[in-house]
Amino acid sequence: MSKLAVFDFDSTLMDGETIDFLAVPLGLEEQVASITERAMAGELDFYKSLRARVALLEGLEEKKVNDICANLPMMPGAAEVVAGLKERGYTVVCFSGGFRNATKPACEKLGINADFSNFLHAENGVLTGQVGGEMMYSAAKGDMIVRMQRLLGVGRQDTLVVGDGANDLSMFAHADTRVAFCAKPILKEAATHCVDVKDLREILKIV
Repeated sequence: MSKLAVFDFDSTLMDGETIDFLAVPLGLEEQVASITERAMAGELDFYKSLRARVALLEGLEEKKVNDICANLPMMPGAAEVVAGLKERGYTVVCFSGGFRNATKPACEKLGINADFSNFLHAENGVLTGQVGGEMMYSAAKGDMIVRMQRLLGVGRQDTLVVGDGANDLSMFAHADTRVAFCAKPILKEAATHCVDVKDLREILKIV
């Protein structure tokens, strides 16, 4: 029997927001973090907020981006929850409104089956402030999870989703087990389970 587990990345699998870490060398962390906070609370359109935040990263060296992304702190229990879910027969996937620079190395490290995220555009080794990809819109995760379910032959009753912010709402609509992890109130309202401690192993008690 196929089962699907989909995790958000920032503030779910990873302890923090990738874009906030990237803003530090530019001295823009507070400015970027305040936009992130409002987007995750559902106060701002995700697409517009993503473009606004990435525009602030213009001029950052791509090598610096990759160095930061390779050393992001994983959430406590991340490796254990992935291994535990795979033992229970789940295909484990990551959907991120963030960036492949971060999700690819992290998901390889954690043993996650696939990651879907956005791309930071660079020219001559420097970020242009532009971004592209399939995860740029508030409905993107919902659209992608339906495609994954069809591909794997998995129904909503065998789908687990885990996230923390407003841009996870669209995928919550397509799963019977919905975990709000240290989440914003808007997502908790749509959840079947809430985990309020920073330990992803708690999810193994739910499934």
